[in-house]
Amino acid sequence: MLSDNPKRTRFRKQHRGRMKGTSYRGNRICFGRYALQALEPAWVTSRQIEAGRRAMTRNARRGGKIWLRIFPDKPVTVRPAETRMGSGKGSPEYWVAVVKPGRILYEISGVSENVARRAIAIAASKMPIRTQFIISA
Repeated sequence: MLSDNPKRTRFRKQHRGRMKGTSYRGNRICFGRYALQALEPAWVTSRQIEAGRRAMTRNARRGGKIWLRIFPDKPVTVRPAETRMGSGKGSPEYWVAVVKPGRILYEISGVSENVARRAIAIAASKMPIRTQFIISA
């Protein structure tokens, strides 16, 4: 299993922020021939990223190389159940990657187009957003 969270961060807790606009970084195919691109904004958890990666590697079998283009570097805090108001912010529970429309999530190369389509379709089913399959020109 890949590391599903950063080794260390400068601060333990972050603000939630808001996902406005489209992605202006990471929206071009750089490494592979085929890619999965996000069409909606969302938080993609480290578990979802790992599930997609596993699905792609299983489907591509021995052939092909896969690149993950997103990394979960934002901590999400959760308050314990049935806690009264006040008493501060909860403790970090899991990690997410902030994904905006246009962002490339996965790339794959070294396999035929129909194998890549099948592998990426399975990975797309693990994602909480609408995505599209793209081919580098």
